[in-house]
Amino acid sequence: MIPLYDTVRSHKFPLITLSLIAVNILVFFHESQLNQYNFPRFIYTWGLIPSLFMSNLSSRWLYIFTSMFLHGGWLHIISNMWILFVFGRNVEASMGGLRYLIFYLLAGAAAALLQVYVQPESPNPMIGASGAIAGVLGAYLFLFPRARIASLVFLFVIFTIVEIPAAIILLLWIGLQIYSGLFNTGGGVAWWAHIGGFLFGAVMVSLFAFRRKAIYGDWQ
Repeated sequence: MIPLYDTVRSHKFPLITLSLIAVNILVFFHESQLNQYNFPRFIYTWGLIPSLFMSNLSSRWLYIFTSMFLHGGWLHIISNMWILFVFGRNVEASMGGLRYLIFYLLAGAAAALLQVYVQPESPNPMIGASGAIAGVLGAYLFLFPRARIASLVFLFVIFTIVEIPAAIILLLWIGLQIYSGLFNTGGGVAWWAHIGGFLFGAVMVSLFAFRRKAIYGDWQ
């Protein structure tokens, strides 16, 4: 199931969402120019490595933020940026540009810190925007629970587009993240970062959204 667009129409230009996407793409373009030696070196330099972070908290906070602009491959960045585009535009409209940017960065930080807490001895670098984007999803759940998400659904050898309530998609998604985190399904995915970002977004949305009634699902 691939989300294509939502039914909530905003008249505000999503400047911050598009700017975040542009920065991520530019960083990834730089990564793609690196050779087989310099690419892993770049990732290990600017990614967040839990074991190093825990051993030197005072000097490694910067990497919480640099890590959320790195990606490991084309599928990684395309999937992340598309989800950010689909769900981020209306969350930005509900918060305003500056509030949304602060919210996004703090969600990414909360995501990274929960992952570090769960796996403090990991020597592997954490990279990707998915923790911050999970915060956007958590906010979207409370801002637009009755919005419908047009999604591409594959049924055996055919596919179709189905409009599915946002609440169903997002609750299923976070349920999968919790299951994967608890039962350690692996795959090199920072499941707890997704959970941390989503919880931050769901809890903190009321402090960032301008229109209080939107938090309770009155926007369609």
